[in-house]
Amino acid sequence: MACENQTNGTEFTLLGLSHGQPFFFFLFLAIYLTTLLGNSAILALVSLDTHLHSPMYFFLSHLSCLDICYSSVTVPKILANALSPQATISYRGCLAQMFFLMWCAGSECALLAVMAYDRYAAICQPLHYAHTMGRGVCAAAATGCWLWGMLDSAVHTLLASRLSFYGAVQLQHIFCDVPPLLRVTCSNTRPSEVALHVTSVFVGLSPFLLVVISYLRILATILRMPIATSRYKAFSTCSAHLLVVVLYFVTANLNYNRPSTSYSPEADTLVSALFCIVTPMLNPLIYSLRNQEVRAALRKAVWGRGTLGS
Repeated sequence: MACENQTNGTEFTLLGLSHGQPFFFFLFLAIYLTTLLGNSAILALVSLDTHLHSPMYFFLSHLSCLDICYSSVTVPKILANALSPQATISYRGCLAQMFFLMWCAGSECALLAVMAYDRYAAICQPLHYAHTMGRGVCAAAATGCWLWGMLDSAVHTLLASRLSFYGAVQLQHIFCDVPPLLRVTCSNTRPSEVALHVTSVFVGLSPFLLVVISYLRILATILRMPIATSRYKAFSTCSAHLLVVVLYFVTANLNYNRPSTSYSPEADTLVSALFCIVTPMLNPLIYSLRNQEVRAALRKAVWGRGTLGS
């Protein structure tokens, strides 16, 4: 078949889940509401409790913003399609969804690396921590993370906008992303594939290596601490972030770097749902369960009104 550029009038049909079933609607609705509630609670606690006015929780609030954006980019459209006879998304809507999704993904990679460096500075260089992670430095780092993700997303969206599609397009997916689009286009996919591999190094691998180096230095410092309680306290401040890092980078790698030989529509949908929908729901739960300061602030908010700022 000839590759005719019909993209302006293209409507994508999403085949990632069985449609017209209330089960999927209520499942994704429950996940979405839990995500909004959990991350909004983190934002409120960080804003209201003066004990959480530190670089660590400043970056945590940005992580919660990203997680809310992640879910809001994908889940509302999934909910709208879940009870419809046919799940569809317009060409422009698909590009917009992909742009904001990859913006969040690239920003979160950078933010997790910055959070790891913050823990390194706090544990390994405590005397210089206030200067190293000053308010201006934190604001610049957070802004840089958002801009870095936007630049990465703009590259992929621009390349995707040049793809052509023939006839009715069916995506074996529940939302628009680069890998499923590359499987159905009739255009040359080489530029987009190269861009995915290159950005996987700069946007994915580089932040991950920074996280690994930071935690190796942290581990070495913790093991040199003479008092067991000090070692436990230092490790407890890192455990929640480390768990979030492992969960995020594993699912992100499976989503964007799986070999094409291992592709199956069901596995692809499951991995993408874990990466973009379930992980944003789990992050606030991990921080609230694993972090003593967040738990204490939550107890104050629930049981001790008026004590958040004390």
